[in-house]
Amino acid sequence: MKKINIAVLVSGGGTNLQALIDAEKAGIIHSGTIKLVVSNNKDAYALTRAKNNNIEQRVVLRRDYESSRDFEAALIGILKDAEIDMIVLAGFMSILSPYFIGEYRDRIINVHPALIPSFCGKGFYGLHVHEAALEYGVKVTGATVHFVNEIPDGGKIILQKAVEVRDGDTPEILQRRVMEQAEWIILPQATELVAAELAERK
Repeated sequence: MKKINIAVLVSGGGTNLQALIDAEKAGIIHSGTIKLVVSNNKDAYALTRAKNNNIEQRVVLRRDYESSRDFEAALIGILKDAEIDMIVLAGFMSILSPYFIGEYRDRIINVHPALIPSFCGKGFYGLHVHEAALEYGVKVTGATVHFVNEIPDGGKIILQKAVEVRDGDTPEILQRRVMEQAEWIILPQATELVAAELAERK
């Protein structure tokens, strides 16, 4: 079976990207190859992680384009040139439009640091999610990997994993635990599940 080509879209440190790279090396991801890392932030450490692992890196900056549509068209052009079959959003801080999503319907997945439908949707990203969970007083949080559709965090759920909230947790401590105990585990697993399905259809 032919492997599919995966692009990972990033904006920051790239810890989830690192989890994906490690999972591919370990054989957890075996139906696809991480062929490209694209960032909308030229200073993202994720680009260094890609470089260190001999993965092609590209930077596309919104400010270089007149409109969001032009920015997304440039992004799609890069993905098409690299013959990308599947996209993983790993801390990509840009909401994708229906135009972009339509080009890659059911081939874009995202990891969200909460158990959807809790603490998700517009405005819930990064530390905001963990701040909200602590403020609400939940005893269990976690992470969700889902397909991306036109509604922020609204696509079909692929995998979820629960993580305990402990007394004395700060948003930063909770964020780290959710990454270590959930995100870094289920994102590679979900990537392989979707990649295997796409590879079968290829």
